[in-house]
Amino acid sequence: MTKTALITGATSGIGEATAYEFAKHGIKLILCGRRIERLNTIQKALERLTDVHILNFDVSDKAATLHAIESLPEAFKTIDILINNAGNAHGLDPINEGNLDDWDAMMDINVKGLLYVSKAVIPQMTARKSGQIINIGSSAGKEVYPNGNVYCASKHAVLAITEGMRIDLNKYGIKVGAVNPGMVETEFSQVRYKGDAAANQVYKGFKALQAKDVADVIYFAISRPPHVNLADILMFCTAQASSTIVNKNL
Repeated sequence: MTKTALITGATSGIGEATAYEFAKHGIKLILCGRRIERLNTIQKALERLTDVHILNFDVSDKAATLHAIESLPEAFKTIDILINNAGNAHGLDPINEGNLDDWDAMMDINVKGLLYVSKAVIPQMTARKSGQIINIGSSAGKEVYPNGNVYCASKHAVLAITEGMRIDLNKYGIKVGAVNPGMVETEFSQVRYKGDAAANQVYKGFKALQAKDVADVIYFAISRPPHVNLADILMFCTAQASSTIVNKNL
């Protein structure tokens, strides 16, 4: 039976790459994002491989999130796989100089947005006693680094929520896990550095993870046999040993 996956943050980076990977395997897709033109382009590209439905909303908007998922057509209403991928990082300020709007953006999307989407999807999974949830965390959820303060806090929260989900949903047979990448070459740094030229230097001198590398691992996780759940995966590129140690001579 064909499964249906809902992917947030599907307009670029890891979300887009995961959509392409899932489509290759015939998984029906519900792609969510804020950029409607990107959603339309990706839908057009993937419809030759699988059925695709797009939802244009911001996960940090509680009412819009619940309404969007409630509005799904009958053919897409049963969600077997939820990929909570939408997330962001804003700024690299020390805590004493932090920007309140940046803090709000990170907590609203990385934490509350993940919760809103999950709240909209989980009840159908518990009713069926089946489903799988993968939350995209970060190596920043495993360790705190200088000037990472609130971003690291938001990703630590993602891992705590993942663990809480796994415990609470265990009795329903629902798989819950996290994939936690280190440095991935996406639009991430452009957003974090707010368009500053420094963003162009982040991945210079070494081969960072690519979005497709992470998508491959996400597909591996959702394609395991029913009795296997990959609960927590930490991914680095070979050059990266920790959040602060990167060999730029590789």
